[in-house]
Amino acid sequence: MLRRVVMLVIGVAFAVFGAAQVSAHHGWSEYNSDKTLNLTGKVQKVNYESPHVTIQLETPEKVWIAVLAPPSRMQNRGLPQDGLRAGMAVSVAGYAHRSESGEMRAERIILDGKTVELR
Repeated sequence: MLRRVVMLVIGVAFAVFGAAQVSAHHGWSEYNSDKTLNLTGKVQKVNYESPHVTIQLETPEKVWIAVLAPPSRMQNRGLPQDGLRAGMAVSVAGYAHRSESGEMRAERIILDGKTVELR
């Protein structure tokens, strides 16, 4: 009986924690992975914070928000916080958001001749 109660409490705690994690994070299905988007422009702004680094990228057509990787992954892949700055010319490849015009999920970023894989 005690084991059932413990397992029930663990199950409830996991369900609550898991639901909180899901609601705190967006789904990648919101991005159209059927068509790759390649953008080149100048970084206007960098937000190097969890859960994902984002940049505001000015292209000739418009300004995009590019969702990059989490800060820890960026650092592990060789792109620390001071490696990405406003004013830099970059190229990003990824997928456009299905409903948010001007937002994309970046799979890779190229800057200073270096390609950083983000996923």
